[in-house]
Amino acid sequence: MSGMNGAGLAGSRERRVRTGGVDLCVVELGETGRPTVVLVHGYPDSKEVWSEVAARLATRFHVVLYDVRGHGHSSAPVPLRGGFTLEKLTDDFLAVADAVSPDRPVHLVGHDWGSVQGWEFATVARTEGRIASFTSMSGPSLDHFGHWVKERMARPTPRRAAQLLNQFRKSWYVYMLHTPVLPELAWRGPLGKRWPGMLERVEKVPAGDYPTASLSSDAAHGAWLYRDNVRPRMRRPRADAYAHVPVQLIVPTGDVFLSERLYDGLERWAPDLVRRTLPAQHWVPRTRPDQVTAWIAEFVTATEEPATRAPERKAPGKHADRFGGQLVLVTGAASGIGRATAFAFAEAGARVVCVDRDGEGAARTADMARLVGAPEAWGECVDVSDEQAMEKLAERTATEYGIVDVLVNNAGIGLSGPFLETTSEDWKKVLDVNLWGVIHGCRIFGKQMAERGQGGHIVNTASAAAYLPSKTLPAYSTSKAAVLMLSECLRAELASKSIGVSAICPGIVNTNITATSRFTGVDAAEEKRRQERSSRLYGLRNFPPEKVADAILLAVVQNQAVVPVTPESKGALWMSRFAPRTLRRIAKLEPRL
Repeated sequence: MSGMNGAGLAGSRERRVRTGGVDLCVVELGETGRPTVVLVHGYPDSKEVWSEVAARLATRFHVVLYDVRGHGHSSAPVPLRGGFTLEKLTDDFLAVADAVSPDRPVHLVGHDWGSVQGWEFATVARTEGRIASFTSMSGPSLDHFGHWVKERMARPTPRRAAQLLNQFRKSWYVYMLHTPVLPELAWRGPLGKRWPGMLERVEKVPAGDYPTASLSSDAAHGAWLYRDNVRPRMRRPRADAYAHVPVQLIVPTGDVFLSERLYDGLERWAPDLVRRTLPAQHWVPRTRPDQVTAWIAEFVTATEEPATRAPERKAPGKHADRFGGQLVLVTGAASGIGRATAFAFAEAGARVVCVDRDGEGAARTADMARLVGAPEAWGECVDVSDEQAMEKLAERTATEYGIVDVLVNNAGIGLSGPFLETTSEDWKKVLDVNLWGVIHGCRIFGKQMAERGQGGHIVNTASAAAYLPSKTLPAYSTSKAAVLMLSECLRAELASKSIGVSAICPGIVNTNITATSRFTGVDAAEEKRRQERSSRLYGLRNFPPEKVADAILLAVVQNQAVVPVTPESKGALWMSRFAPRTLRRIAKLEPRL
């Protein structure tokens, strides 16, 4: 049967699978000869929660979705009590797997209660050989959860007690769902009517034809998932709940229902484990379908073809769980902080676009980025001060590589000299690169991020000079102060679109910017002498650009607003807030160059 009632699943093939006294509604997309990916939904959802992800996966895989018993177009067991045990849900999964892929194991993906079920499927003996891999999102194994609680209660410490209290606080809804009748009344009444709006406001789930019209009955029936399973498994968790397949764990860091600490020690239960973290809330199949799809596809491909296992699965760099497979664009990437930043993202398994007006330097950075861990890296010759060139870069990047997940506006030039000896042309050169280059990047790539509606992050390289006045750096300091304020304003504006903005403020860093900085009011010989002296001083300070790159990655992970990097930058920021008069006195001093 072609077509069905469901968001984004037009053209899918529907079949009915009879098992355990219920009829399951199963739909398929993509070519049947390809690896099969089975998507299992959570609570209070139906299979349509996966529609965005399924449509994307179907271009490469045979994709299967089914309504869990009692949900969507699947029939409910009679009686409801005892009809939703994990054992019966496992029967359902095996019946679906046998129907859609009788000769090959399937790749299992679960979200929320679909993931809770998935952990059961991936750890019981009777499914061995039927599952090739398992991707878990926002749903722990009840057995692992039970052991996690028992271990913390058996050997309590203040830290463990805090972890328990935090998770129990997040699990308030579980207690409510165990009460008789009230959850059913709420879902069939006011809660069911308000739920779509709540998802849109709180979880940032895009408005549309999800959730489906079956929501109230899905939620009422699904309450038995909790009643039939949570207490028995929490009291007597299985001691043999070891995954017999490779597992990919995707953890939304903003999940209001599950603590990240809940997965501590998971390697004990899943020895072949890949961790991913995503700056999002609970419903990532709806809010982050691009990233979820990319990670599922990569994991499935790596499992199907071990020889082509993606480098980022074993990436040694920091934050590989966060940036693996993401698209990062770095300007000013031919040298210094930009090159170090490109390498740091490459080591974390990101796809990196290296941009610089020095095309050969950008290409060299891309070549080395591939060697240190980037599965894909490209060099682009672009002058960030050229608005049309930046427009073309954004269009080409989106067409060939996808929408940028992290943008690092790092390109910059230096200029030193008194204000009265700085010409209009000098000002234009500095502002065109240091300010307008950042504006172009934020506007053009930020608009793409916002229109995609799946979050992102923008990093702008400012400087300690942004809040450290100096009589010899009026133009440079002005440009960087503008970048800092622009970043603060954008951070406020884009927060509602889940796009973070960070301003990085290095101090004295050992890069080649001093060798290329201009000095106004002096002849060429004196300018050359000052450049050489500045380079020696920066070399003696010897603060490496790699430390700035580490700070950039951490700023994205933690969504930090203003990040001073060097000790002098941190001290200057503190003084700008608490001792500004002292800074003004220092600004009057005559530097020896």
